[in-house]
Amino acid sequence: MSGAAPAVEILAAEKTYPNGTHALLPVDLRVGEGEFLTLLGPSGCGKSTLLKMVAGLLPPSRGRVHLWGRPVQQAEAGGHRLGFVFQDATLMPWARVQANVRLPLDLAGVPRAEADARVAGALQLVGLEKFSTHLPRELSGGMQMRVSIARGLVTDPQLLLMDEPFGALDEITRNRLDGELLELWQRRRLTVVFVTHSIHEAVFLSQRVVVMAARPGRVVDEVLIDEPCPRTPEFRVSTAFSHHARRLQDSLLRASGADAFAP
Repeated sequence: MSGAAPAVEILAAEKTYPNGTHALLPVDLRVGEGEFLTLLGPSGCGKSTLLKMVAGLLPPSRGRVHLWGRPVQQAEAGGHRLGFVFQDATLMPWARVQANVRLPLDLAGVPRAEADARVAGALQLVGLEKFSTHLPRELSGGMQMRVSIARGLVTDPQLLLMDEPFGALDEITRNRLDGELLELWQRRRLTVVFVTHSIHEAVFLSQRVVVMAARPGRVVDEVLIDEPCPRTPEFRVSTAFSHHARRLQDSLLRASGADAFAP
Protein backbone atom coordinates (compact mmCIF):
# COMPACT_ATOMS: atom_id res chain seq x y z
CA MET A 1 0.00 0.00 0.00
CA SER A 2 3.04 2.31 -0.29
CA GLY A 3 1.48 4.15 -3.26
CA ALA A 4 -1.76 4.94 -1.44
CA ALA A 5 -2.36 8.34 0.12
CA PRO A 6 -1.97 8.07 3.90
CA ALA A 7 -5.19 7.91 5.89
CA VAL A 8 -3.19 7.93 9.14
CA GLU A 9 0.12 9.64 9.87
CA ILE A 10 1.75 9.20 13.28
CA LEU A 11 4.66 11.59 13.55
CA ALA A 12 7.08 11.02 16.45
CA ALA A 13 4.09 10.54 18.76
CA GLU A 14 4.80 9.33 22.28
CA LYS A 15 2.94 9.04 25.57
CA THR A 16 4.03 9.65 29.15
CA TYR A 17 1.35 9.50 31.84
CA PRO A 18 1.15 11.99 34.74
CA ASN A 19 2.60 9.39 37.12
CA GLY A 20 5.78 9.33 35.03
CA THR A 21 5.10 6.03 33.23
CA HIS A 22 6.61 6.20 29.74
CA ALA A 23 3.94 4.17 27.97
CA LEU A 24 5.05 4.74 24.40
CA LEU A 25 8.34 5.80 22.84
CA PRO A 26 8.17 8.02 19.73
CA VAL A 27 6.33 6.24 16.92
CA ASP A 28 6.45 7.12 13.23
CA LEU A 29 3.89 5.21 11.20
CA ARG A 30 1.79 5.76 8.10
CA VAL A 31 -1.31 3.78 7.14
CA GLY A 32 -2.32 3.97 3.49
CA GLU A 33 -5.88 4.64 2.35
CA GLY A 34 -7.61 1.26 2.11
CA GLU A 35 -4.90 -0.62 3.99
CA PHE A 36 -5.55 -3.30 6.62
CA LEU A 37 -2.82 -2.81 9.22
CA THR A 38 -2.46 -4.78 12.44
CA LEU A 39 -0.65 -3.80 15.63
CA LEU A 40 0.71 -7.00 17.20
CA GLY A 41 2.40 -7.39 20.55
CA PRO A 42 2.13 -8.51 24.17
CA SER A 43 0.03 -6.80 26.82
CA GLY A 44 1.53 -3.52 27.94
CA CYS A 45 3.34 -2.73 24.69
CA GLY A 46 1.24 0.34 23.89
CA LYS A 47 -1.01 -1.08 21.14
CA SER A 48 -4.22 0.25 22.68
CA THR A 49 -2.55 3.52 23.68
CA LEU A 50 -1.48 4.08 20.08
CA LEU A 51 -4.95 3.21 18.77
CA LYS A 52 -6.61 5.64 21.19
CA MET A 53 -4.23 8.37 20.07
CA VAL A 54 -5.30 7.73 16.45
CA ALA A 55 -8.94 7.95 17.56
CA GLY A 56 -8.37 11.24 19.35
CA LEU A 57 -9.35 9.67 22.67
CA LEU A 58 -5.88 10.16 24.14
CA PRO A 59 -3.57 13.08 23.30
CA PRO A 60 0.10 12.35 22.61
CA SER A 61 2.55 13.83 25.10
CA ARG A 62 4.77 14.80 22.17
CA GLY A 63 4.51 14.48 18.44
CA ARG A 64 1.46 14.60 16.19
CA VAL A 65 -1.28 12.37 14.80
CA HIS A 66 -2.89 13.33 11.49
CA LEU A 67 -5.86 11.78 9.71
CA TRP A 68 -6.13 12.50 6.00
CA GLY A 69 -3.59 15.30 6.35
CA ARG A 70 -5.34 17.07 9.23
CA PRO A 71 -4.81 16.98 13.01
CA VAL A 72 -6.93 14.17 14.38
CA GLN A 73 -9.42 16.52 16.05
CA GLN A 74 -10.08 18.21 12.70
CA ALA A 75 -10.60 15.07 10.61
CA GLU A 76 -14.38 15.39 10.45
CA ALA A 77 -14.07 18.96 9.17
CA GLY A 78 -12.59 17.46 6.03
CA GLY A 79 -15.60 15.18 5.55
CA HIS A 80 -13.93 12.06 6.95
CA ARG A 81 -15.21 9.84 9.74
CA LEU A 82 -13.80 7.07 11.87
CA GLY A 83 -15.40 4.24 13.84
CA PHE A 84 -14.04 2.55 16.95
CA VAL A 85 -14.77 -1.02 18.06
CA PHE A 86 -13.66 -1.74 21.61
CA GLN A 87 -12.34 -4.97 23.10
CA ASP A 88 -15.68 -5.62 24.82
CA ALA A 89 -18.98 -5.18 23.03
CA THR A 90 -19.90 -2.43 25.57
CA LEU A 91 -23.59 -2.64 24.76
CA MET A 92 -26.33 -1.03 26.83
CA PRO A 93 -27.94 -4.12 28.42
CA TRP A 94 -31.38 -2.51 28.76
CA ALA A 95 -31.55 -1.38 25.11
CA ARG A 96 -32.53 -3.35 22.03
CA VAL A 97 -29.97 -4.07 19.33
CA GLN A 98 -31.43 -1.32 17.13
CA ALA A 99 -31.02 1.30 19.88
CA ASN A 100 -27.47 0.16 20.66
CA VAL A 101 -26.41 0.54 17.04
CA ARG A 102 -28.24 3.87 16.70
CA LEU A 103 -26.44 5.44 19.69
CA PRO A 104 -23.73 7.35 17.73
CA LEU A 105 -26.41 8.80 15.45
CA ASP A 106 -28.59 9.81 18.40
CA LEU A 107 -25.61 11.57 19.98
CA ALA A 108 -24.96 13.36 16.68
CA GLY A 109 -28.58 14.52 16.42
CA VAL A 110 -29.36 12.60 13.24
CA PRO A 111 -33.14 12.62 12.54
CA ARG A 112 -34.80 9.42 13.69
CA ALA A 113 -36.07 8.27 10.29
CA GLU A 114 -32.64 8.68 8.70
CA ALA A 115 -30.97 7.06 11.72
CA ASP A 116 -33.25 4.02 11.61
CA ALA A 117 -32.54 3.54 7.90
CA ARG A 118 -28.80 3.67 8.53
CA VAL A 119 -29.11 1.24 11.45
CA ALA A 120 -30.99 -1.21 9.23
CA GLY A 121 -28.19 -0.99 6.66
CA ALA A 122 -25.47 -1.53 9.25
CA LEU A 123 -27.26 -4.54 10.73
CA GLN A 124 -27.63 -6.03 7.28
CA LEU A 125 -23.89 -5.63 6.70
CA VAL A 126 -23.15 -7.80 9.78
CA GLY A 127 -25.99 -10.26 9.16
CA LEU A 128 -28.14 -9.25 12.13
CA GLU A 129 -31.11 -7.63 10.40
CA LYS A 130 -33.44 -10.22 11.98
CA PHE A 131 -32.24 -9.43 15.51
CA SER A 132 -32.88 -5.69 15.71
CA THR A 133 -35.41 -6.03 18.55
CA HIS A 134 -33.38 -8.44 20.67
CA LEU A 135 -31.69 -7.49 23.91
CA PRO A 136 -27.92 -8.08 24.22
CA ARG A 137 -28.43 -10.91 26.75
CA GLU A 138 -30.40 -12.80 24.11
CA LEU A 139 -27.38 -12.90 21.78
CA SER A 140 -24.24 -15.01 21.73
CA GLY A 141 -20.86 -13.41 22.35
CA GLY A 142 -20.09 -13.41 18.65
CA MET A 143 -23.42 -11.78 17.82
CA GLN A 144 -22.81 -9.10 20.46
CA MET A 145 -19.50 -8.27 18.79
CA ARG A 146 -21.31 -8.01 15.45
CA VAL A 147 -23.64 -5.47 17.06
CA SER A 148 -20.60 -3.54 18.24
CA ILE A 149 -19.14 -3.63 14.71
CA ALA A 150 -22.47 -2.44 13.28
CA ARG A 151 -22.40 0.47 15.73
CA GLY A 152 -18.89 1.28 14.48
CA LEU A 153 -20.10 1.20 10.86
CA VAL A 154 -23.38 3.07 11.25
CA THR A 155 -21.71 6.48 10.83
CA ASP A 156 -20.30 5.28 7.48
CA PRO A 157 -16.63 5.69 8.48
CA GLN A 158 -13.70 5.52 6.11
CA LEU A 159 -11.37 4.47 8.97
CA LEU A 160 -12.22 1.63 11.36
CA LEU A 161 -10.17 1.21 14.55
CA MET A 162 -10.54 -2.13 16.36
CA ASP A 163 -9.03 -2.92 19.77
CA GLU A 164 -8.81 -6.73 20.14
CA PRO A 165 -12.52 -7.10 19.35
CA PHE A 166 -12.49 -10.91 19.13
CA GLY A 167 -10.04 -11.73 21.90
CA ALA A 168 -12.63 -13.11 24.33
CA LEU A 169 -14.36 -15.37 21.79
CA ASP A 170 -13.83 -19.07 21.14
CA GLU A 171 -11.55 -19.94 18.22
CA ILE A 172 -14.30 -21.09 15.84
CA THR A 173 -16.32 -17.89 16.34
CA ARG A 174 -13.19 -15.77 16.15
CA ASN A 175 -12.11 -17.33 12.86
CA ARG A 176 -15.57 -16.83 11.39
CA LEU A 177 -15.69 -13.16 12.41
CA ASP A 178 -12.17 -12.63 11.04
CA GLY A 179 -13.42 -13.83 7.66
CA GLU A 180 -16.52 -11.65 7.84
CA LEU A 181 -14.41 -8.63 8.79
CA LEU A 182 -12.20 -9.10 5.73
CA GLU A 183 -15.29 -9.24 3.52
CA LEU A 184 -16.54 -5.98 5.06
CA TRP A 185 -13.13 -4.36 4.61
CA GLN A 186 -13.10 -5.20 0.91
CA ARG A 187 -16.77 -4.41 0.28
CA ARG A 188 -16.66 -1.02 2.01
CA ARG A 189 -13.08 -0.16 0.96
CA LEU A 190 -12.27 0.67 4.56
CA THR A 191 -8.96 1.57 6.11
CA VAL A 192 -8.57 -0.66 9.17
CA VAL A 193 -6.15 -0.47 12.10
CA PHE A 194 -6.59 -3.65 14.14
CA VAL A 195 -5.03 -4.52 17.51
CA THR A 196 -4.37 -8.13 18.50
CA HIS A 197 -1.94 -10.31 20.42
CA SER A 198 -2.70 -13.31 18.17
CA ILE A 199 -0.07 -14.12 15.55
CA HIS A 200 -2.50 -16.26 13.55
CA GLU A 201 -5.17 -13.56 13.51
CA ALA A 202 -2.60 -10.99 12.40
CA VAL A 203 -1.44 -13.16 9.49
CA PHE A 204 -4.95 -13.97 8.31
CA LEU A 205 -6.28 -10.40 8.37
CA SER A 206 -3.43 -8.11 7.54
CA GLN A 207 -1.65 -6.58 4.62
CA ARG A 208 1.00 -5.29 7.02
CA VAL A 209 1.77 -6.14 10.64
CA VAL A 210 3.54 -3.73 12.98
CA VAL A 211 5.22 -5.60 15.84
CA MET A 212 5.50 -3.81 19.18
CA ALA A 213 7.48 -4.51 22.35
CA ALA A 214 6.84 -3.41 25.92
CA ARG A 215 8.53 -1.49 28.72
CA PRO A 216 8.40 1.07 27.24
CA GLY A 217 6.08 0.49 24.29
CA ARG A 218 7.73 0.82 20.90
CA VAL A 219 7.66 -0.42 17.32
CA VAL A 220 10.33 -3.03 16.66
CA ASP A 221 9.42 -4.58 13.30
CA GLU A 222 7.11 -4.40 10.30
CA VAL A 223 6.10 -7.46 8.29
CA LEU A 224 4.30 -7.40 4.94
CA ILE A 225 1.69 -10.13 4.42
CA ASP A 226 1.77 -10.04 0.63
CA GLU A 227 -0.95 -12.59 -0.01
CA PRO A 228 -4.04 -12.30 -2.22
CA CYS A 229 -7.56 -11.63 -0.95
CA PRO A 230 -10.09 -12.96 -0.25
CA ARG A 231 -8.34 -15.25 2.20
CA THR A 232 -9.98 -18.61 2.64
CA PRO A 233 -9.84 -21.13 5.49
CA GLU A 234 -7.33 -23.05 3.37
CA PHE A 235 -4.91 -20.13 3.70
CA ARG A 236 -4.67 -20.86 7.44
CA VAL A 237 -3.02 -24.23 6.74
CA SER A 238 -0.88 -23.14 3.80
CA THR A 239 2.91 -22.98 3.60
CA ALA A 240 2.70 -19.22 3.07
CA PHE A 241 0.66 -18.78 6.25
CA SER A 242 3.19 -20.81 8.25
CA HIS A 243 6.05 -18.75 6.84
CA HIS A 244 4.48 -15.45 7.90
CA ALA A 245 3.51 -16.83 11.32
CA ARG A 246 7.05 -18.07 11.91
CA ARG A 247 8.47 -14.66 10.95
CA LEU A 248 6.13 -12.88 13.39
CA GLN A 249 6.83 -15.41 16.13
CA ASP A 250 10.57 -14.87 15.77
CA SER A 251 10.07 -11.12 15.90
CA LEU A 252 7.94 -11.33 19.05
CA LEU A 253 10.43 -13.66 20.74
CA ARG A 254 13.25 -11.25 20.04
CA ALA A 255 11.12 -8.33 21.19
CA SER A 256 10.38 -10.06 24.50
CA GLY A 257 14.03 -10.92 25.13
CA ALA A 258 16.03 -8.78 27.53
CA ASP A 259 17.48 -5.78 25.69
CA ALA A 260 16.88 -7.48 22.35
CA PHE A 261 15.40 -4.33 20.86
CA ALA A 262 16.58 -1.85 23.44
CA PRO A 263 15.88 1.74 22.37
